[in-house]
Amino acid sequence: MKKLLMAIALLAGLTSLPACFPLFVGGVAAGSLAASDRRTTATQLEDKTIELKAGKRIGERFKDGAHINVNSYNRRVLLTGEVLNAQVKADIEQVAAGIENVAAVVNELEVQFPSSLTSRSGDLLITGKVKASFVDASDVYANAFKVTTERGIVYLQGKVTQREGERAAEIASSVGGVTKVIKLLDYITEDELKQLITTSSPAK
Repeated sequence: MKKLLMAIALLAGLTSLPACFPLFVGGVAAGSLAASDRRTTATQLEDKTIELKAGKRIGERFKDGAHINVNSYNRRVLLTGEVLNAQVKADIEQVAAGIENVAAVVNELEVQFPSSLTSRSGDLLITGKVKASFVDASDVYANAFKVTTERGIVYLQGKVTQREGERAAEIASSVGGVTKVIKLLDYITEDELKQLITTSSPAK
């Protein structure tokens, strides 16, 4: 366990992209990552590796006229942002799909000019508000969801029950500035959720 956590931390620190290139990868600090995430630690490490590798390869090939976000959850890659033409959109998807351990790619890239810094700042604010709303809700495990916002569209990733997914989408849709909520969720049963909670609960 300690070795895997160290590997996550090292991967997060070793790979960086030029500040001038508008491409970002999702992720959180290694300590909280393992403590609250419903994925196994090994899967978390795989997802972090996928994000970093995809970000590096896409950044090397598509340096101009693109704003791209890469997020991986349970080895399914979500691509969001803006590109200048359909061919670039398809090429980026192909690069992401070629990364080791990627199970699927959801290509939500829009063919248009890159969004403004003001728009991206607004998206970050929306993401923060959605996460805060999850924390405030008594019937949603906030840390079970990964939230990405692009041009007011909120994408939800996570390993959750149908009930949790519907409730989270309802909460997110009520946040100011959200224009649409897209669920990219891996569904589990209520019994599987109980088992996960039991397994992750500290022994008394």
